[in-house]
Amino acid sequence: MTTSLTELGSKYAGLMFIWATIQQFFPYALCKRFDYLWRRVENYFYPYVQITIDEFSNGKRNEIYSHINSYLGTKSIKKDAKLLKVEKSKNSKSFAVSLDEGEEITDEFQGAKFSWRNYSVKLSDDSSGHRSSRSNSVPMEKKSYKLTFNQRDREIVTGKYLNHIMEEGKAIQFQNRKQKIYSNNCSEDWYWYGKGMWRDINFEHPATFDTLAMDPKKKAEIINDLIAFSKGKDYYSKVGKAWKRGYLLYGPPGTGKSTMIAAIANYLNYDIYDLELTSVKDNSGLKKLLMETTSKSIIVIEDIDCSIDLTGKRKKKKKKENETTSEGQEEDSDSSTEKEKESTENKESGKLTLSGLLNFIDGIWSACGQERIIIFTTNHKDKLDPALIRRGRMDMHIEMSYCRYEAFKVLVKNYLNLETHTLFQQIQGLLEEVDMSPCDVAEHLMLKNASGGPQICLDNLIQALKEAKKKANKDSKESKEKAKQNSMKIKKFSAKFLRSFGNVQKLLK
Repeated sequence: MTTSLTELGSKYAGLMFIWATIQQFFPYALCKRFDYLWRRVENYFYPYVQITIDEFSNGKRNEIYSHINSYLGTKSIKKDAKLLKVEKSKNSKSFAVSLDEGEEITDEFQGAKFSWRNYSVKLSDDSSGHRSSRSNSVPMEKKSYKLTFNQRDREIVTGKYLNHIMEEGKAIQFQNRKQKIYSNNCSEDWYWYGKGMWRDINFEHPATFDTLAMDPKKKAEIINDLIAFSKGKDYYSKVGKAWKRGYLLYGPPGTGKSTMIAAIANYLNYDIYDLELTSVKDNSGLKKLLMETTSKSIIVIEDIDCSIDLTGKRKKKKKKENETTSEGQEEDSDSSTEKEKESTENKESGKLTLSGLLNFIDGIWSACGQERIIIFTTNHKDKLDPALIRRGRMDMHIEMSYCRYEAFKVLVKNYLNLETHTLFQQIQGLLEEVDMSPCDVAEHLMLKNASGGPQICLDNLIQALKEAKKKANKDSKESKEKAKQNSMKIKKFSAKFLRSFGNVQKLLK
């Protein structure tokens, strides 16, 4: 045994000597040529292709790697992978599963099979213990995924498979991320401090369509519209429209407009951008804010009729135009000529104008992102400029009305866990006669102490409804009496005026 090992060692040493001799007599370029030819022969008999996707590329995190990591994480749970890792990032609401180092899984797509393996390589350190020519933000190990597939499936990989993984990975990351609510930064020095134009916090509002006090038919109509919008990417592209949708929520205070926004955000899992117009300096600032919003988001302007005066100049212009134009020839209030006038005034005054807001909603700049919803809220729909809320800008007008019986049933289910009660019939009759907001009804249904029960809450609600009815009847009676008095005054004034006019005529004769 010892003799055979000695002979093997001597033969190996001889081969190494011969190879060293060959390297001395053959130039480097010729050796590279031999190596190239050898690889050609090897590739001819080896039918597989390998693609490497690194975690970092040129010092920056590779977005493709992140999407692949999310995609393979979901696949690894369903497959027979043995070596897995579980992580949770700061902005994620669930745990992320991924392949551990050296683990391999297979995937199928359109009849082709693909092999994925996770690799990790330790980076070399210099003598001082720091990584040489590396940024401190890059980790000590280089992570990558290697995709192996048959070369006959090359077109499937480059044409469809990688795009499929990217879309699936984006969808998984979108579902697992934490929702955010943003507010526009009021400071003018946001750029110099390295901050964006939006500040954000986690959005954790519990409102859903199940807990929203609204007529079920109207609620179902809104949900169906949201579903059609979220799945309408190809449709919007086909008809040549930007992938966005506008909703106008109008109604008295306390009818649930803000709750509706939260329910829409939770249903679609979208972020919210709460735009405060009073903090926007001019039209240019509004465009910059729009450019920094992301896709799959909701841009909200609450109480738009109170946010900023956008209609005063427009109304004055209309009066002047009506004086100079004949009947039936009034110019379109949304014409390009008027926009040009407002644009000129904006340059002179440097203020936010209606024209700038209209361009923000559905102008060319509104197409700088996809899958966005714009929501306006107002207590007085009639105060808004018609051009601001026309179809195409505010596509769906949703009236948030006073609490009626169907909305009451949702509230009493949420607050008291009741579906039927002997007092419901009496409450139904009162709700048809009295205008009370869902917010006020919910306040009376809320249990305020441990000893209280559903009966006490319902009795309190009935008492409040009766008082509101009594007050409404009193106000109605007083308004009728006042109208009657005004009518009598007008009649007396008219009679007096006619007598005076008759006396004047007699004097003239």
